Amino acid sequence: MKTLAKLLTAAALSTALLAGPAFAAGKAKNAQDIDFSFEGPFGTFDRAQLQRGFQVYKEVCSACHSADLLHYRNLGESGGPEFSEAQVKAIAAEYEIQDGPNEDGEMFERPGRPSDKFKAPFTNANEARAANGGAYPPDMSLITKAREGFHYPWYVSPFIKMWTGNGGPEYVHAVLTGYSDPPEKEAANAPEGKSYNAYFAAGPWISMAPPLSEDGVEYSDGTKASVDQQAKDVAAFLAWAAEPKLEERKSLGLQVMIYLIILALLMYLVKLKLWRDVEH
Repeated sequence: MKTLAKLLTAAALSTALLAGPAFAAGKAKNAQDIDFSFEGPFGTFDRAQLQRGFQVYKEVCSACHSADLLHYRNLGESGGPEFSEAQVKAIAAEYEIQDGPNEDGEMFERPGRPSDKFKAPFTNANEARAANGGAYPPDMSLITKAREGFHYPWYVSPFIKMWTGNGGPEYVHAVLTGYSDPPEKEAANAPEGKSYNAYFAAGPWISMAPPLSEDGVEYSDGTKASVDQQAKDVAAFLAWAAEPKLEERKSLGLQVMIYLIILALLMYLVKLKLWRDVEH
């Protein structure tokens, strides 16, 4: 049975290697796998990378994309970027937040507080579409969960997702770095105001112009802000935004597994003691 299982597994993996490109034909191109620190059962977030990723989101992405599920206080919580309390207050205070009504029944603007949600760039969907040529920039809170970067047959995907996830962070990185000139046969039919991106899930034509540029941001830790580095950093930050309790969940899972192993051992020892005088 073990030999048969090995043969079936090998056959499935071989078929996946052959079927993968065909499966993706006519769809978004497979994102390249990236060895993120938070992948796998024991992976954790790189705090410096999360802080750099927030900077990219803040200075580049937040001009069009909201992150409605995040509050400024989350930036200082354990398991995330872990900015200091003073830094979180300073970040929040950079934004003017509408509040009210006051005693006169009027709304007013005030500096942001850690308890506030991330301020959205637009007040409503119609305003967002009008500012972006009719295209609606999606919210980034759960983008790494909503978009799959790997397109493999259903019978292989579970094995891949067990270790690398659905490829959501890879998808973000691939789209941000995947702009290119269109193939000659498609260039003639290029929609006006669109860019070519083979990794874009609804593509290959995308309304967003290439958002990143070499040294487009200046990292305070001295890291070279290449397009690739910025894309990896913001992808990691958005992976944390989608799963802010990832480290806590993995830690709890490990504790549960250790508990179950010890319990199984104890039950086995109890079984040996209870049945030691019984002939089988």
